[in-house]
Amino acid sequence: MQKVMMILMYDGSEFNGFQIQKGNIKTVAKRLYEVFKSIGIFEKFNASGRTDKGVHATYQVIDINIPNFWKDLDRLKRELNKKLYPSIYIREIKYVKQNFHARYSAKKRVYRYIVSTKSFNPFESKYITFINNLNQEIIKRDIKLFEGIHNFKNFKKEHGGSKNSIREIYKARFYTYKEYGIFYFEANGFLRSQVRMMVDFLLKINSGRLTNDDLIAQLKDKAITSTTLSPPNGLYLSKVIF
Repeated sequence: MQKVMMILMYDGSEFNGFQIQKGNIKTVAKRLYEVFKSIGIFEKFNASGRTDKGVHATYQVIDINIPNFWKDLDRLKRELNKKLYPSIYIREIKYVKQNFHARYSAKKRVYRYIVSTKSFNPFESKYITFINNLNQEIIKRDIKLFEGIHNFKNFKKEHGGSKNSIREIYKARFYTYKEYGIFYFEANGFLRSQVRMMVDFLLKINSGRLTNDDLIAQLKDKAITSTTLSPPNGLYLSKVIF
């Protein structure tokens, strides 16, 4: 056996989340295991993170031990991509040391969330979130409030799994690319649905329903004013840094 890391991307709109679930539910992990077994790979894998239903990834990472007969990693990549087409694509496969772990070896993770104020169209509805208005200056100012070390217990989905809610956000930025608005978050880790809750809070400030004082109060656990989530379709796991 030899351990490899695989960097992959997938269209989250085609799946009911990443992780395996009970019953015959279509998930990214389930599809990966089906394809791996079809070419003689029966080992379990570790993933750098789990994405919810409808959330996409342009840079998800898994580690897995593969049989020694798969020496040609380029051929392995081609065979996998033929079978995974069209919703999952393996970007790269490379050898790693046995102590490499896609989740625990990761130092940083990056998520992007994409919005647009242009007229709705069905061809992008699975991949961006349409909003009515965008006050860039307000969002650019208030998104920085998330930077630093915080207890994000009020910015995670209930029963979010992790007992420790303290995370460090290294960068929180908002910028535009063509006609799209991009929320950018880089951290040592994220809680379940944390990014979607943070984006939703910022969009409520953007529309005047909440203020940055409300955000500060919720970060400091002095008040809870919003725990709803932005839609999953605008969210992308964009990078994992080791």
